[in-house]
Amino acid sequence: MALKALSLIYVMSASAFCVAIAMNSSQPWARTFQTAAKVAVPEIRSAALSAGRKFRVAAAVVNREAVVPAWAWMLEKNRELLARVNAPKPEIARAVPKKTTPLAVAKAPAPRAVAPKTLPALRGTIAPSLPDMQLADQEAELPLAPAPDANPPSPGELSRVLQHMKVSLTKELYENFELFLYVSKADHGPWAQRMYVFQKRSSGDLAMLYSFPVSTGAEIPKLGPSGTMQNTNTPPGYYQLDPDRMYRRYHSQEWDQPMPYAMFFSWEHDGLQTGLAIHAATGTDIGDLGKRASAGCVRLDPRNAQLLFQLIKKSYKGLAPRFAYDNRTATMANDGLLMHDKAGNLQYAEGYKVLVLIENNGGDNIVAALF
Repeated sequence: MALKALSLIYVMSASAFCVAIAMNSSQPWARTFQTAAKVAVPEIRSAALSAGRKFRVAAAVVNREAVVPAWAWMLEKNRELLARVNAPKPEIARAVPKKTTPLAVAKAPAPRAVAPKTLPALRGTIAPSLPDMQLADQEAELPLAPAPDANPPSPGELSRVLQHMKVSLTKELYENFELFLYVSKADHGPWAQRMYVFQKRSSGDLAMLYSFPVSTGAEIPKLGPSGTMQNTNTPPGYYQLDPDRMYRRYHSQEWDQPMPYAMFFSWEHDGLQTGLAIHAATGTDIGDLGKRASAGCVRLDPRNAQLLFQLIKKSYKGLAPRFAYDNRTATMANDGLLMHDKAGNLQYAEGYKVLVLIENNGGDNIVAALF
């Protein structure tokens, strides 16, 4: 590289030297004007002499103002380049690793995987942000009993919910899912603010496993930590659980609140994955179970949330049918419609064979109000 630069400077120097010679008024082609002036007729002689004088003046100005400074600059750059080329190269010191004595090292904590960045929430639904860190599933999965229920539903109401769940399922939904979570987001009625967990037995019948008090969305604007008013709706419909977003430990950045045992819904709306989830309530929110209070998610007692989380992770993973998808609106169906190929066959994906049904139905009217 240095030799190329040196060659370029020398070429430029030679070019400038040639220009300087050409501009010198003593060159033969400059004297031609004088000769032509002597032999020409008087009219031409006068013009030739005038042109010769003007050319010599111009040549002198160019030589003084351009050629000489340029020549001096090139000589200076030649000296600087030669100095850099001839300068001794510094030696590169190589660090020699020190020998270390083996020491007893404490056992490192479990590795943490970085979770994906937050995606915008569904309009009108306040969804928690995605987790900062995801812990590996290393906690002991001990058998759990449900948390004490101060106001359990009567056997007659449980029977009514079971019958309603059966008539709410299409043949395809009934045959392709194994665990069904029915959530009433109503603010009043015998079924209101409860989750009913149904298991499909080997005989094909549905059996009630659990009935948990919950808190769904407050359904009114709330002031968020950012200082802006946010909607707190829980949209009704049929949902699946997202196998890639099941977290024992989770913290909502949007609401700055912990969300233990978070199980997010796999529901895309307007091209965005929403942040609706089932998770444990914490702190004073536990006391709000049984009434509308959340930012849009379905909250459970921590013990019930852990029980449900462990049950689903352990027993219900497998191929599950995919919900239909509208490419025009980039929205996944939440009305129970499943995806089929051109031949009419159901399309499946790895996930959980768990179906969540959310309705605004408190049990006062057997016909669910899906709005």
